Amino acid sequence: MRLTEEQEELRSAVRSALTRHQGADAWALLSGRMGLAGLAVPEGYGGAGGGARDVHVLMEELGRSLSPLPYLGSAVLTAGALLASGDEEACGRLLPGLAGGTSVGTLAWAEAGSWDPAALRAEAVPGPDGGWLVDGVKEHVLDWPDADVLLVAARTAAGVSLFEVAADDAGAHRTPLVTMDGTRAQARWVLDRAEGRLLGVDGDGARCLERVRDLACTALAAEQAGAAGRALELTVAYARERVQFGRPIGSFQAVRHRLADAYVRVESARSAALGAAFAADLDPTALPRAAAVAKSVCSEAFSAVAGEMIQLHGGIGITWEHDAHRYFKRAHGAGELFGPPARHRERLAAGLGLPSAC
Repeated sequence: MRLTEEQEELRSAVRSALTRHQGADAWALLSGRMGLAGLAVPEGYGGAGGGARDVHVLMEELGRSLSPLPYLGSAVLTAGALLASGDEEACGRLLPGLAGGTSVGTLAWAEAGSWDPAALRAEAVPGPDGGWLVDGVKEHVLDWPDADVLLVAARTAAGVSLFEVAADDAGAHRTPLVTMDGTRAQARWVLDRAEGRLLGVDGDGARCLERVRDLACTALAAEQAGAAGRALELTVAYARERVQFGRPIGSFQAVRHRLADAYVRVESARSAALGAAFAADLDPTALPRAAAVAKSVCSEAFSAVAGEMIQLHGGIGITWEHDAHRYFKRAHGAGELFGPPARHRERLAAGLGLPSAC
């Protein structure tokens, strides 16, 4: 499995941009001038018409720099949910803004730490003028201060459905959360008879969310692989520079073994993440299994490599002045996002007809 020359050029362009710009400036550059917010949005809706492999390249680079940009929440979750819903009117109205970066979206989905559609308790009932009224509490919503497109998953009499809710609706209340990982903002949304517009077909939301979950896990796995790779690079560089007993610590056999083990984990994570991206583009029927493998492998690899980063940096690795703690916290947060590794191994076991060992 190899990336194309154009995808490698995309990697170089994104890395250069993220080296020179951070935060809102980086988002304006990537989404506006470079048009990357619409990387996986069809051209008919103002996007670039790319695929999961293009997203993979971008997410790897965002992971390397622990970028706080809202690409995962807006371009993957929100745009993906709109496309999965099949609602042409909503796609035509919302996707051009998301693709151009003039709008930022978020998908309010998880409840009580679960992304399982069967666990949803938020409810929507028919309201006046043919609309819907949505009630519920959503946790772990990927946040961005200027998010103006809010999609909400809620249960109706027909099953799980998706709704568009105005972010400034009087019944929608957003509370930013204080998280361990300060590089990825999250919020809690409380919906109290918020006015919603049904997206797609009533009761088809579970299918849409399962599709979005697989795409999100694929994108997040690429981010984790990129971050793990960068953490290893920084650790190897430090092992070459740090001298003890008159020698660089990287020359000691015990350190070499630990770095070699970390390298194997990083390469395994890269293979799993890229395999999921290829499955998304070339064999959608294999995507659920490939995405579950990627999320499980990459979560554990990133956590292990980030832990070694702190250990092998010694005392400096636990200081606020060094980036090691930022990689460790991102690893912890990303590992739980969209479900922990054990949950995805349960999915794999169920798909293979095996009893769960978790």
